[in-house]
Amino acid sequence: MSGHRVLVVDDEPQIQRFLKPSLGAAGFDVVAATTGAEALKAAATAAPDAIVLDLGLPDMDGKEVIRQIRSWSQVPIIVLSARDRETEKIAALDLGADDYVNKPFGIGELTARLRTALRRAANASVKTQILTAGALSIDLSAHTVMQSGQALRLTPKEFDLLSVLARNAGRVVTHRQILIAVWGPAHVEDLQYLRVFVAQLRHKMRCPELIQTEPGIGYRLHADSA
Repeated sequence: MSGHRVLVVDDEPQIQRFLKPSLGAAGFDVVAATTGAEALKAAATAAPDAIVLDLGLPDMDGKEVIRQIRSWSQVPIIVLSARDRETEKIAALDLGADDYVNKPFGIGELTARLRTALRRAANASVKTQILTAGALSIDLSAHTVMQSGQALRLTPKEFDLLSVLARNAGRVVTHRQILIAVWGPAHVEDLQYLRVFVAQLRHKMRCPELIQTEPGIGYRLHADSA
């Protein structure tokens, strides 16, 4: 990952003082911004490969920064925030954030989230009909799934659910995002329906921990141990 440029958006001086050398030691080139306006300007002019964004900025809510950036860019955005309300996290993810890390945080977790987001962005730039996540191989055109060389027998909806998670491997996908993608807007409140299908999929995959539950928010397909 050496050489990737990361835009760090946070108005806390101690966070900036901590992250610049820490991410630099991990091989990242760090650009700093302390306001939403600076973040939007830097996102457009500094060409960052990823953005680490605090939601509590002095001039605007971080979610507005996400909304504006997503109107023209798909650069990976990792939310870094002390806000622990599920509604805040869900809103940020629904607006297009790729992941979130709670404050206080460990630099190891943050760099791991960054590497995952950068890998996902790199894979998305290559158009393919086959998705891979660890031992999983999903052929979108043939509607087949292989795990460790063995075929999995999935229903059409189970296949669609797994495909949504695999397209976002390593990233949190909210309940709302999954329900709309797989069943359509009319089923956006059918959370119990989704839980049943996730349980069925976990059973068929013979590896329950592969699909991780983010309590109250959604699900994440573990990209490295699939």
